[in-house]
Amino acid sequence: MNDFNNINKSNKLSVAIIGLLFFIFGFVTWLNGALIPFLQTACELSHHEAYLVTMTFYIAYTVAALPSSAILKKVGYKNGMVMGLCIMAIGSLIFIPAAVERMYPLFLTALFVLGAGLTILQTAANPYIVLLGPQESAAARISIMGLMNKGAGILAPIVFSVLLFSDIAMFSEENMSLLSASDKALQLQELSMRLIQPYIVMASILFVLSLFVYKSPLPEIGKITDERDDRLDIKATLRFPQLTLGVITLFLYVGVEVIAGDTIGLFGKEMGVINYATLTSYTMFFMVIAYILGMVCIPRFIKQETALLASAICGLALTFMIIFSPSETYYISNAILSFMLNERIPDVVLYVTMLGFANALVWPALWPMALNGLGKYMSTGSALLIMGISGGAILPFVYGLTSDFTGDVQSSYVVMLPCYAFILFYAYKGHKISSWSSPKLHPSIINQSK
Repeated sequence: MNDFNNINKSNKLSVAIIGLLFFIFGFVTWLNGALIPFLQTACELSHHEAYLVTMTFYIAYTVAALPSSAILKKVGYKNGMVMGLCIMAIGSLIFIPAAVERMYPLFLTALFVLGAGLTILQTAANPYIVLLGPQESAAARISIMGLMNKGAGILAPIVFSVLLFSDIAMFSEENMSLLSASDKALQLQELSMRLIQPYIVMASILFVLSLFVYKSPLPEIGKITDERDDRLDIKATLRFPQLTLGVITLFLYVGVEVIAGDTIGLFGKEMGVINYATLTSYTMFFMVIAYILGMVCIPRFIKQETALLASAICGLALTFMIIFSPSETYYISNAILSFMLNERIPDVVLYVTMLGFANALVWPALWPMALNGLGKYMSTGSALLIMGISGGAILPFVYGLTSDFTGDVQSSYVVMLPCYAFILFYAYKGHKISSWSSPKLHPSIINQSK
């Protein structure tokens, strides 16, 4: 927060506008956690089929990241944000025919279009936050954006569940098995049609926001950076080890973040949690707590490198607890959540929600570390990092395949262990490497130590 007070007045307005966009990012993105069990029921899907929701949504980042960078160079960052919002609105409207036909491939098409629009927005918004103030406190500014993002992530599953899935018990496997084939089809069709009105509202909001951003005084990023020779040069950009290793780290991080946020609904369902569609909100709740701590503590009390290191260690510890804890204990969840919930949830489900705490500070710490020293390659570096978001497409799907293959949704969380191990490596050493030919420290690291 102290860092925000040091930003000049015009930049504060820019931060506020970008913060609004990050709220939209979060609301659209973290709807997936509730949408997965919803579509699994409505379209009668297996685990790995249901996780095609995350795969399709996040693979859009890989497909659209570099084209987004090229688009931003042609139309500018502000107009690019307007374009991204309009594309997202179109994706929301595609949900209407998908719901009418109860056609899963059309739902996936809508999600891909939403993801493509988000890619343009993310490619433009993240460099803004890194550059609107001192490098050493960039993680604190991104934490403010994360607070907006994950705050929306708390609201989205709750709103979704209240509006569409409040009578969730009637759609249990036990109840549905009692219906005739025709009655079951009618029930599922009625469930699918519930998506129409919310996505019409979402499309309307996105179109209005695009007009607001177009009319806003948001400056072009070139005026902030004064870097007019920024070129789309992938080969040259990949010569920066801190960026290349950062892309890999971000790929793995987004994978574990999405696993924590989007698999918990089906995991809670398997563990007997009644209101499983709202569990993503609890993961986001723990992320918000961590973001607030990041805003207060970085860089005043701890460096962003230390925050990343602590996040990786916490993630490893929680993953071991998820894998090896008994599924029938409730001691810790009763102690922590009894004042919030009318329903008990198993401790092992609580550990998955607590991954939100471990994951929260990875994104804000990673971006400034990976982009440090890129200069005129900032835009390409940002686009490559955005491509790393495709980890949210691959790793949850791997988790789903593992769950279907082993029949054990709990032990399948083992796929997160190597991810957190690599994040630990990047936090401890990877971000300091400045040359592929020799493990030299990055010049900025050397200067900081003097």
